[in-house]
Amino acid sequence: MDNRQKVINLIGLATKAGKTVSGEFSTEKAVKSKKAYLVMVSKEASDNTKKMFTNMCTYYRVPICYFGKKDELGHAMGKEMRASLAVVDKSFAEAIVKQMNTIGGSEYESE
Repeated sequence: MDNRQKVINLIGLATKAGKTVSGEFSTEKAVKSKKAYLVMVSKEASDNTKKMFTNMCTYYRVPICYFGKKDELGHAMGKEMRASLAVVDKSFAEAIVKQMNTIGGSEYESE
């Protein structure tokens, strides 16, 4: 199993455990209420969406990574397409970041 698949599996596990929120509004709310430990934005998200989350995550000091296609993120969560999601559990967030780092630093940005 490759690391991309591990990331997708971790998103699925976190979602089943009720530790993720998705969609622009919920993700934004999680960041602003300081509940988000990691924000994941699809590489297919619009430039505006990426810019908004990049700025927000920089301001609130939340790690952000750009990963996969919208349908991949949605599928991992057992939902329709998702452009963004937030992980609201520290250990799941750390596990995902660890996998992202093994894939290669280009997909992961943090302060």
